[in-house]
Amino acid sequence: MTDREERDVDDGLREQPPTSSRHVPVLLDRCVELLAPALEPAAGAAGAGGSGSGRTPVVVDTTLGMGGHSEALLERLPAARLVAIDRDPQAIALAGARLERFGDRATLVRAVYDELPDVLADLGIPSVQGVLMDLGVSSLQLDEVDRGFSYSRDAPLDMRMDPTTGITAAELLNTYEAREISRVLHVYGEEKFARRIADAVVREREREPFTGTARFAELVRDSVPAAARRTGGHPAKRSFQALRIEVNGELDALRAAVPAAVDALAVGGRLVVMSYQSLEDRIVKRVLAEGAASTSPPGLPVELPEHAPRLQLLTRGAERPDDAELERNPRSAPVRLRAAERVRPARGRR
Repeated sequence: MTDREERDVDDGLREQPPTSSRHVPVLLDRCVELLAPALEPAAGAAGAGGSGSGRTPVVVDTTLGMGGHSEALLERLPAARLVAIDRDPQAIALAGARLERFGDRATLVRAVYDELPDVLADLGIPSVQGVLMDLGVSSLQLDEVDRGFSYSRDAPLDMRMDPTTGITAAELLNTYEAREISRVLHVYGEEKFARRIADAVVREREREPFTGTARFAELVRDSVPAAARRTGGHPAKRSFQALRIEVNGELDALRAAVPAAVDALAVGGRLVVMSYQSLEDRIVKRVLAEGAASTSPPGLPVELPEHAPRLQLLTRGAERPDDAELERNPRSAPVRLRAAERVRPARGRR
């Protein structure tokens, strides 16, 4: 970050209320419940390097955000050490202040979650006992108007999770060809009227470049037929999702991050992933299903050890929030939670 960007983050921190009052972590108790068996002292010692190794169990929060899940894990699992990752410098600063009281039990790293292997290697951690992934846009990013993630209030069309690098949503809309805009909206937003919206964007940007969220949201609404606007919430919802995914390269990062998280787990280690839209959930479901399946060639009378499943699924399909969770935290409505435990080591790892 530049000096000016650092000052902007510091100024923002001084103006913000405490993070605990701004953020309600999704499915908090369930996440801790699923991860806890792997992070108790006995489980951590066995999983880290064999029975009696005495190593401190490590849990990785790959999407730190405002630190609610990380804080709960440190509070409720006093034997565990936390490694928390986030690409957003403001998240690192806010959550860092929240977790400061835990001292060296918490290590915060600014990175994207697909960089997990490099983060662990740099810290000298060969394997971990828990990984939590809370995907999508964070409450911090949604609530900061100037970040441009929300279609409900006018703001600069930015949408970068790391606001110090990369192309903005405005630059995307003002430079991509119509067919590329259409691809983004169709593939990442599953938008039926992607080409109609893309053509309207190209026409409108010739009159005036796009800079704010309100103008783009209005264009999407006007481009969607009236009959299609009657259900499904705001008609710009899918388009905003698509731009955000493209700007941040979210699905490409996720395709690398979930297998990396599985590979990082020691035997007995657990992975918990919360997805908020179908594209994310499909990636997670596929990786976990493949890990829980045998790779033995058909016809073998006995399953060879190296072909046995690497994972045991801990959830039956995807878990959804119950009524109590929805009342406490309406933003949890779309969440799908999946979890698995590592049951077989990788080749060459004990």
